Amino acid sequence: MRTDTERPDRNEEERNREAELAWEFITKTGTSLFLTGKAGTGKTTFLKRMKKECPKRMVVLAPTGIAAINAGGVTIHSFFQLPFAPHVPEMSFSADGQSKYSYRFGKEKVRLIRSVDLLVIDEISMVRADLLDAVDSVLRKYRDRHKPFGGVQLLMIGDLQQLAPVVKDEEWQLLGKYYETPYFFSSMALKQTQFCTIELQKVYRQSDRTFLELLNRIRDNTCDSEVLESLNRRYVPGFKPRKDDGYIRLVTHNHQAQKINSQELAQLKGRSYVFDATVEGKFPEYSYPTDERLELKKGAQVMFVKNDSSGEKRYFNGMIAEVTDISSDMIEVTARDSGMTFGLQQEIWTNARYVLDEESKEIREEIEGTFTQYPVKTAWAITIHKSQGLTFDRAIIDAAASFAHGQTYVALSRCRTLEGLVLNTPLTAKTIISDRAVEQFIGRARDGKPDDTRLGAMRKAYFLELLTDLFDFRQTESLMKRHVRAASEYLDRLFPQQMAEYREQVQMFTTEVTEVAQRFRQQYVRLTDAAADYEADPKLQDRIRSAASYFGEKLKGAAETFFTSVTDPDNKEAKKRLKETREEFMTCLRIKTALLDFAAEEGFSTSSYLHKKAVVSLDDGLEKNPKNDGISATETAGKKAAGKKKTVPSDIRNPELYERLITWRNEKAAEQGCPVYVIIHQQAILGICSLLPATKAALSCVAHFGKKSVEKHGEDILRIIRKYRKEKGLDNDDLL
Repeated sequence: MRTDTERPDRNEEERNREAELAWEFITKTGTSLFLTGKAGTGKTTFLKRMKKECPKRMVVLAPTGIAAINAGGVTIHSFFQLPFAPHVPEMSFSADGQSKYSYRFGKEKVRLIRSVDLLVIDEISMVRADLLDAVDSVLRKYRDRHKPFGGVQLLMIGDLQQLAPVVKDEEWQLLGKYYETPYFFSSMALKQTQFCTIELQKVYRQSDRTFLELLNRIRDNTCDSEVLESLNRRYVPGFKPRKDDGYIRLVTHNHQAQKINSQELAQLKGRSYVFDATVEGKFPEYSYPTDERLELKKGAQVMFVKNDSSGEKRYFNGMIAEVTDISSDMIEVTARDSGMTFGLQQEIWTNARYVLDEESKEIREEIEGTFTQYPVKTAWAITIHKSQGLTFDRAIIDAAASFAHGQTYVALSRCRTLEGLVLNTPLTAKTIISDRAVEQFIGRARDGKPDDTRLGAMRKAYFLELLTDLFDFRQTESLMKRHVRAASEYLDRLFPQQMAEYREQVQMFTTEVTEVAQRFRQQYVRLTDAAADYEADPKLQDRIRSAASYFGEKLKGAAETFFTSVTDPDNKEAKKRLKETREEFMTCLRIKTALLDFAAEEGFSTSSYLHKKAVVSLDDGLEKNPKNDGISATETAGKKAAGKKKTVPSDIRNPELYERLITWRNEKAAEQGCPVYVIIHQQAILGICSLLPATKAALSCVAHFGKKSVEKHGEDILRIIRKYRKEKGLDNDDLL
């Protein structure tokens, strides 16, 4: 017996061409992928391999708590902090006027979202279109607002012929105006996304070819009277299994399962024992994998809800067993299929969240809460919904009350063999519910299956996309111009020479960096097209190293020019504006320079570039550093690139005096709790540095410095000037 969570034999996996194609597709391209396949084709196995071996920085999400726990991830709503209300396109407020989609994340979550290469969504068949569009809204806000899902690659895993998304009538009244169907493929953002579909073909769960054919006919909506007749041979009126047979009953509604389990437990003789789970930290009740208060008796039929974590492989998720001995502190069970008897230990389930490791800059899971309980639940009956992902040797199926697309198929496909299946009621055409929209989408998706040729083209396109990302300086130039415009608006009259240097640097950057990079693109595209193995081609790698070295030096020159920054204006809003544009520009410059230095030293490959970019991007450099006198880390990076100390603008005469006067002014303003310009205007300081007045009369002639200011602060200023004059050896002939 095998479950979806059990890994196929490695030789089997190597022969699974679709799985290997999907692996290449995800790890070597940037195109999104819908990975689908019949029940038991190894979708969960593929996800486990991705989590263990994929070189990309990934986050795994699922639509429900149980699905998230099974996938080893977190829920979509939790990760993106989304409300459970419908996400109505173009509407951001609820009826009471309160914002539903504010997406106010902490700095750590924003950094994590920006650093992710791959977003995995398991059980995609249960994800509604509006939920996927809500995800798109968040990702656009914090990544690239011009690209669907912010430009992140999606891996969507699931089977559309299984359980459908839940949407209430009143919710569809809102959403039906915007979406053709509630399924994920009707998402507006996904329709703007280039994605491919790969369907896993090899079935690991069932080996009975006749049964497989019957399941495929139901799944593909080609079920006719002949198929129903074959399946209905497994209808046994009044079937009552023997206690030792280990049958589990699959029903459509939760109340049916609860009623059957309660009745069966009550009929057992002997004492009832209750085992309370231990819940620590954050672990939402809807994600509990089994009962918080687990009631059992000797003779109870149970199903395991977790694989054996001890490594002994005594049990697995979905295995049926019987309680053969029990006390207040012990449970012993016997497996139905193997006859093995063993005692149970409690298992631990974790509720995790994703965080960034500050040292390694890698995404890791941080445990928020745990649920500790014996890994079983009473299992004479369970709902079809909760059986998804499980496999049974023997099952009694009651699908007469099926009410949703795929429900009957899910129930039948839980069984490993046709002989192990018993129908409680006959199947009719009405119980085989199929959605025409799903059939149409699957038909189109199969036609677009990528082959090796298309995969090769996408790999090359992804390589060139990342290479272009490295050598595209348009954003850097745009931020530079934005900063210069902000500086020009406030400081053109004060520092004309400095502003002229800034504009000269902008012109140089355009001609010697941006335009050269655009011409260089023709070279690396041509070399990539000509090379058989472009990532290892020595000629291409040599040109990349040389270009990275050239552009890196140009960017360091720009950092040197702009680090010699204009003095902040007196106006508070102007100062804030200049600080914002400077920090944004310097952050971009720092990241670009680090990536170019890396490429100049190591060359360029898809995996190494992605990793390096994630690491340097996470160090956003916006914190204040007490060791550098309040200079932001972006400016510190500019200082390092420039290889010199920060200086005042070249327009200012006697710059050392200027710095002393600025320091004095700032201290006075702090003492009096007033803006700095109340003490003395910046224009007045510039005039004093030019004229070096030696008397109060001369000081009163300085523009923007009136008689009242002379009376109030004149002596302090003259004392600073005298000290400066003495240090510089200036005599009275040098002064006014």
